[in-house]
Amino acid sequence: MKGYLIILISLILSGCAGQEVSKAEQNAPEASQAYSSLGMQYLSSGDTANAKVAFQRAIEIDSRGAQAYNGLAMVFQLEDDPVLAESYFQQAISVAPDSAMMHNNYGAFLFSLERYPQACKELARATEDPFYNQRSQAFENLGRCYLLIDRLDAAEHAFKRSLKLNPNRPLALLQLSDVLMQKDKLDESVNYFEQFRAMVDDKRVQHSAQSLWLGVQISRLQNSGVNAATYGLILRSMFPESEEYRQYKESTP
Repeated sequence: MKGYLIILISLILSGCAGQEVSKAEQNAPEASQAYSSLGMQYLSSGDTANAKVAFQRAIEIDSRGAQAYNGLAMVFQLEDDPVLAESYFQQAISVAPDSAMMHNNYGAFLFSLERYPQACKELARATEDPFYNQRSQAFENLGRCYLLIDRLDAAEHAFKRSLKLNPNRPLALLQLSDVLMQKDKLDESVNYFEQFRAMVDDKRVQHSAQSLWLGVQISRLQNSGVNAATYGLILRSMFPESEEYRQYKESTP
């Protein structure tokens, strides 16, 4: 199938043999998909000009090609044109309203604009598809979004769903530990933080300013001054300019 798409693109783009072009484009969905695939290749290499041409041709062939609208949205997002980007994201969703990927991409776009309530709504839609192959990531993104609008219960649920689908997501482990600490569920918080720390010990992930500050806070709640001081020293060494280190200094007698 991949070879067929390459041949199809070559036929369409070459401009030779009008009869062949006409014949190739008779199957509109496949021809449109071929152009969309080409557009994504251009986009991944940073060639937005040719990406636009390919995506526009895909839409000309099949106006129901959601991938092409999504591709143009991503092009204009990359070009820092949020008005056009949003217009095309909305067109992609209008064509494919049940596409988890479209809702996830639009949600991520809204998140980048700090339009968190709207972003949460789109990301929640992305998590509804049980067959979406990025569902764990979508739940993690949704949890982060809920945190920013102070919905701790919803954030806890989203992070737990993310980890149920993939228990090896360090950010979800860390964020969930933080949420549970804020909700005075110390035992649960420690459990998830220890899972994160095990990943650090196995060199699968590195500490961040957030994880070290969280380690300080959990250690203090456990009345472990030695551990708290150790995390604080590492925080000072690795992230002396961070907001977390500022909070640590202000909280230290």
